[in-house]
Amino acid sequence: MIYLDTFTNQMRVVVIGAAGGLGSALADLLEHAPNTVRVYRLSRQAPDRHDFIDLNDEDSIVKAAQRVHADGPVDLVINATGLLHDADQDLMPEKTWRHLDADKMATYFHANCIAPSLAAKHFLPLLKKDSKSVMALLSARVGSIADNRVGGWHSYRAAKAGLNMMIRNFAIEAKLKSPQSIVIGLHPGTVDTNLSAPFRTMVKHDIFSAAQSAQYLLNVINGVAPSQSGLQLAWDGQEIPG
Repeated sequence: MIYLDTFTNQMRVVVIGAAGGLGSALADLLEHAPNTVRVYRLSRQAPDRHDFIDLNDEDSIVKAAQRVHADGPVDLVINATGLLHDADQDLMPEKTWRHLDADKMATYFHANCIAPSLAAKHFLPLLKKDSKSVMALLSARVGSIADNRVGGWHSYRAAKAGLNMMIRNFAIEAKLKSPQSIVIGLHPGTVDTNLSAPFRTMVKHDIFSAAQSAQYLLNVINGVAPSQSGLQLAWDGQEIPG
């Protein structure tokens, strides 16, 4: 169980991508937090259309935001979506520039930068303005330009770097509207989900279960301060360079 004691005692939370491994784990933990009164689980796989959202369709994003807004402002929005590989689309991170393909690049950019940015466009206005509120978007350490020492994964890296810039922009604008609003990017570590499955044999560090990573990320969210808005933070709370 987690208690988000830096938020209000009547938290309302949105998890976008709640049908995925990490998104589902985040929503489960949040639903059992003593100070949570409602968790909106939004995804394309929602069994109930009330919780449906398709980030490939801005009209769907608008309708989902309107349904949430009808109940009032929210304390926390987590976007847990992203795309690293897809066998159906013959999509796999490039190992060399020779593998670059315009259509596949566009797919990466849409899933990892454009779609979460459009979700932020419609969900940021729903954050509470009179108390701490947070929008957290899943990014990735490989999106850091300063930390890139091995290259490769060109389109995924570039799309996440673009998302990181959008997060910084959103943070600056949000602060003008509400000094207590926080926008951050989160790196969850390597998590035992479908996203990491083809690459686990290459991993030299710990691999977290979805529940472990979710716990770490919620601890970071609970501890984050307005002065950190716009940053990229790892699962252990350490800042990732831009």
